[in-house]
Amino acid sequence: MNQIATGTFIARKRKELNLTQAQLAERLGISNKSVSKWERGQCMPDYAIVNELCDVLGITVSELLDGEENERENLRMYDNDQMIEMLARIQRLESQRITIIAIALIVTGIGLLTLSPLFSGSDLTDFTSGALFGIGSGVIVIGVFLATRIIFSYLINS
Repeated sequence: MNQIATGTFIARKRKELNLTQAQLAERLGISNKSVSKWERGQCMPDYAIVNELCDVLGITVSELLDGEENERENLRMYDNDQMIEMLARIQRLESQRITIIAIALIVTGIGLLTLSPLFSGSDLTDFTSGALFGIGSGVIVIGVFLATRIIFSYLINS
């Protein structure tokens, strides 16, 4: 599944229907920024609206995920519901991966903050202590940011 190919395909099909990004977004009940992100290959459509997107564009889920029109005679191994379930699993796994990264960053940051007071006495060790404190603080902030983003996306999609 190539996000850029899928995004280019969405843009082409949208333009064939003489729809703007805003019009497509309105039909799907989402923001036009989401459509723009899809078309630039920055992200994939959420599994919850894939069927509706395919209906609007007049394509199959398989074509959407492939990023190109398929020959109608091709034998498909999966039906649309199975493909949407696979897309949902992929999106859940990506969310879990980011959650694990966030937790690892927070734990690493706490570890660095714990180590920072152990270095003191000379100029070099004071510098090392300050560097560990600063890096630890930054890592924690990044971890908290990622965790917050996951929590908000979970709350919005629930």
